[in-house]
Amino acid sequence: MLMIAGMHLLGLVCAAVLIIPALRDSPDLPPRGSDCGPDDGWGRGPDAPPKPPAPPRGGIPLLDADQARIRLRDHRKLTEFLPRRERRPAREPDRTPVRTGG
Repeated sequence: MLMIAGMHLLGLVCAAVLIIPALRDSPDLPPRGSDCGPDDGWGRGPDAPPKPPAPPRGGIPLLDADQARIRLRDHRKLTEFLPRRERRPAREPDRTPVRTGG
C-alpha cells in the first residue's frame, strides 16, 4: 500500500514539475515602442511598401532552345491538345506444334 501511494505521489510531483513552468511562462508580446515624440503616439507609422521584384536575369533564348509543342491558354486540358497514341498491334498467339502421324 505504501508503494502504491509512493508511485502516485511521484507521478503528481512529475506532473507538477511539467505544468508549473508552463503556467508561469508569460506569452510572447511584441516589444512596446516609445511614445515620446511630436506625433499622436501611435508608434512608428505605417510599414514601407515592399520592394519591387528584381528583373529577370537572362536575355534572348538560346539558339538550341525549342518552343513548347503546346501552350495552355484556356480551360482545355493538355490531353485534348495531344494526338492520340497509336495502339500496338495485337500479337499472334504462340501455336503449339501438332504431331502428324507418319
